[in-house]
Order: sequence, then structure tokens, then C-alpha cells
Amino acid sequence: MTAGGRPAEPEVIWSRPQRAGRGPRPAHSRESIAAEAVSVADAEGIEAVSMRRVAAGIGAGTMSLYNYVPRKEDLYELMVDAVSGEYEFTPPTGDWRADQLALARQTRALMHRHPWLPRLLSPVYGFGPNALRYLEHSLDSLAPLDAPDAEKLELVAAVNGAVATYVAGELALAERARTLPWSEAEEQGVRTAWLGSRLATGEYPRLAAALTGGGPVPGAGLDMDAVFERSMSRLLGAWES
Repeated sequence: MTAGGRPAEPEVIWSRPQRAGRGPRPAHSRESIAAEAVSVADAEGIEAVSMRRVAAGIGAGTMSLYNYVPRKEDLYELMVDAVSGEYEFTPPTGDWRADQLALARQTRALMHRHPWLPRLLSPVYGFGPNALRYLEHSLDSLAPLDAPDAEKLELVAAVNGAVATYVAGELALAERARTLPWSEAEEQGVRTAWLGSRLATGEYPRLAAALTGGGPVPGAGLDMDAVFERSMSRLLGAWES
């Protein structure tokens, strides 16, 4: 163990006691530390999360926080697992596609509540207690799917990756709209007019046919909920039952 309680060798935060060393009962818990970090990230972004900031938020010294959380990466792991506890699991219906779509909806809502989450989703931070419960429930709902368990895990990862990518796009569009010096409608009007002028040249006949045939004009007030439902349904439909 190095100075400040940080491990000298690789270690999983979940295998550590709540607080390293002997002494009185810990003044803080992982739950309170994670809650403070999540609160900071929700309000100001993941960049604002630091050991110093979290320590101040829970009324602890920065160095004492290392006795509970040895590394910033461990703090991220606590954060991901904390918000993973927000899932509401219901018994599988027997329709694995419907169950996976329902989970995907929850994941999307979770990422909108915690916009920093897509940036931290990785196998590194995905195996805390709440995340394991999520995976177990996902595999339980996939019981009717005739496929090896390893492929079922691949399916869960593919759905989560697709949701993360979709939400990242939604968040980027929302952030851009907030920073425009004019209204979003004015911006879109100019862009739609320019796109129309390009399509009118006849250089992009297939794209023109797709857009004039009711296809979505990029960024033009799409029903993002409907697009999400279609996208996830197509992804799930690609797997054999």
C-alpha cells in the first residue's frame, strides 16, 4: 500500500473493505461518496469530478478520501454502479425482444438523467454489484433466445452500445442548440434550404428520393422517440429467435 492508502498493485474496489486500515467506524460510506460524485457530474459534467471536490462535498479531507477510494478510476466505478441501481426490473414476459427493448428504454432514460454515463461505459466500470444484477436480469430475459450464453452477452453489449451512441447524438444536438446565437428553427431553415439546393442538382438521386419520400431530413425536428424505437427494434430483429 502506498501513501494515502492507494494500492501498489492492481485491485478491484469491490474486494476492499469499506475503509482501509484499523480504527474507528468509517465516517463515510461508498454510497455517500458515489452519490456526491454523481451529483457533481450531473450538475457540471464528468470533468468537474475530482477527489478534492468530492471530499469537500462530504466534509472530508482529500487525503482521507483515498482511504475509501484509492484512485479516481475507482470513483468512476462507484458512480457507474450507483446509477446502475436505478433500473427497475420486472419479471421477464417470455418475449425477449420486448424485454430487451424495455431495458433499452430504461438505459436511454438513465443516460439522459446522467449525461456523463455514456463516456464511462466500458468493461472496466461495468462489473459492480448493481451492474452484475443488470446483466443477470438481461440474461434471464434472454432465456427464450436459442443462442449460446456468450452470444447473449454480445447482444446485451450491442444494445447498450447502440443506446449509448444514440443518446450521445441526442445530447450533442441538445448542447449545440443551447449554444446557438440564433433560434434552432432559424438554423435548421438555413440548413434545410442549402440541402434542398444540393438535392436539386440531381447529383444525389437516391438521397433525394429517400428524403422526398418521407425520409427524415437530418436534424429537422425528428421524433427522436420514434426513431429510437425503430432503431432498437431493427437491431433486435437481426437476431434469430
